[in-house]
Amino acid sequence: MLPVTLAPAKPNLDELQEAARRVRVDVLRMTHKAQSGHPGGSMSMAELLVALYATRLRVDPKDPKKAGRDRFILSKGHGCAALYAVLAECGYFPVERLDTFYQDGSPLAGHATHKDVPGVEVSTGSLGHGLSLGTGMALVGQRDGKGYRVWVVLSDGECDEGSTWEPALFAPHHRLDNLVAIVDYNKVQSFGTVKEVLDLEPLADKWRAFGWGVREIDGHDLAAIDEAYAAVPFVAGRPSCIVAHTIKGKGVSYMEGKLLWHYRAPRGEDLETALREIEEGA
Repeated sequence: MLPVTLAPAKPNLDELQEAARRVRVDVLRMTHKAQSGHPGGSMSMAELLVALYATRLRVDPKDPKKAGRDRFILSKGHGCAALYAVLAECGYFPVERLDTFYQDGSPLAGHATHKDVPGVEVSTGSLGHGLSLGTGMALVGQRDGKGYRVWVVLSDGECDEGSTWEPALFAPHHRLDNLVAIVDYNKVQSFGTVKEVLDLEPLADKWRAFGWGVREIDGHDLAAIDEAYAAVPFVAGRPSCIVAHTIKGKGVSYMEGKLLWHYRAPRGEDLETALREIEEGA
């Protein structure tokens, strides 16, 4: 199980890496059984989620609605297999429930769903909405004098959308330094590479120009992730943006950086090879 802290903690990086490996195994098994889901974009953010929940996010799996808790929003709701796996690792619900992912009648729907899933703050998956939700929560927390922080993970593809850049303007104007946006910049979206569909570069400079404190990191380097998380807010009185350079399908050679694995679920020899490579890479 992944240890969860109610206050910032110094991480054991080996433990976190092992937890990220387990999350990737869970993602592969979940999407295989469902023969649906988004394995590539779930696997690209394994380290980002594991480090956040284990060392920084002030939450209590025994009391998911605890007053004053930090809020986490997975704006890229299609990557929910990884989120569900992390929540199970943290003890929000039994790990065995992951076997029901994307099955008829299961609360573990194919996009992040809050109904009957403890630990999920809001349902997401209509891309471009998560940062607006998080910004609203951060504004309320600020004005009510609450001490919680709001963390939002976005896809790079969402940064194509005007609805993402509206809160990106709003948050610095209102000095929401209790808000952190993490862009899972894996460079591949649903219909092609980000560069082909709508080139976002220079992405970090765009966030800076909008008034955010920004850091770019390797989104698979747990030491770099922890250092960035520990440093927020990067600039007093400003929201923080972490541009995390990641790899779609991280950990499986035939998936890495491949558009096919944005949607496709592994089966047969593909699954066996993927699980073997994840184990060998541990």
